[in-house]
Amino acid sequence: MGTNFHYLPCALQDELRRIANAIVAPGKGILAADESPGSMDKKFKPYNLENNEENRRQYRQLLFTTENIQDYISGVILHSETLYQKTDDGITFGDLLRHRGILVGIKVDKGIVALPGSMDEGTTEGLDDLYCRCGQYKRDGCDFAKWRCVLKIGKHTPSYQAILENANVLARYASICQSQGLVPIVEPEVLVDGDHDIIRAQKVTETVLAAQYKALNDHHVYLEGTLLKPNMITPGQKCPRRNSPEEVAFITVQGFLRTVPAAVPGIVFLSGGQSEEEASVHLNAMNAIEMKRPWQLSFSYGRALQASVMEAWAGKKENKTQAQSELQKRAKANSLARLGKYVAGSIPTYKTDQSLFVADHKY
Repeated sequence: MGTNFHYLPCALQDELRRIANAIVAPGKGILAADESPGSMDKKFKPYNLENNEENRRQYRQLLFTTENIQDYISGVILHSETLYQKTDDGITFGDLLRHRGILVGIKVDKGIVALPGSMDEGTTEGLDDLYCRCGQYKRDGCDFAKWRCVLKIGKHTPSYQAILENANVLARYASICQSQGLVPIVEPEVLVDGDHDIIRAQKVTETVLAAQYKALNDHHVYLEGTLLKPNMITPGQKCPRRNSPEEVAFITVQGFLRTVPAAVPGIVFLSGGQSEEEASVHLNAMNAIEMKRPWQLSFSYGRALQASVMEAWAGKKENKTQAQSELQKRAKANSLARLGKYVAGSIPTYKTDQSLFVADHKY
């Protein structure tokens, strides 16, 4: 086995490390607003709101102009459409966020496709022109990127084929991003679909993460300039036994201690269909538990930061202030959870506290 490789230039290492640590600054996390234009149907349809570019622009403008959001949000992940859209005043959303001290991220994968030969498993497209796209996004002011792969828990899945393929796709993406000065957020999501218990979820997640960090090592990825965006370890959506926040926290942190190198600056959890309150409570439990945590434990939430916002706004201009207030509240709740100081139920949700689970979730 060959061991020859080139380190990234020291100046580039310093830049990547600085960006990664800024994203997981204490008390802050990521707002994931990178839904594709097509997937916005899911947000808009319940409110009879047409899914067109202008309505998407108005909704994102509402999010990004929320007062004092920079106190809780360190970075925002955008879709390419959103990066180049402008406010009513003609300022690009990228510039708006940067002027507020918020780092700009970009979704660079091109979606999940079938993995031939597997049992209804998938991989993620978008590597072919990624080098050029990352270079352009960096020149346009982005500092980090995101790429999502998904794995399913079933009787015979995830397969070795799917684990290996997705780990290598994510490693190649990470290496390309770093070469262009973008911090890669590595997202190997183990879906919550299924009736498996939390111990099965733990074993699968550990196996996936072990393969992932082997692949990142094989591709000479600079770990100090990366972030991990995984699922929390919870039972399947259809499992009859629901674990307490303390059990979820213990098993999740234990699983990550076994697999995630201490060199990684932070873990920014996805909410994975949990309710807004549940996502905050679980994050808080992980930051409050008496266990080693060599990385920052933060959040990169989409639905768990936006469900109440969308419910309050419902596409009506007169509801803008209320909707922005809901974003402030959910961002503050998760900021407190980052510090292990969130008290369950102390910041009520506007939307009824219900699961935000979507089967076989795509965006």
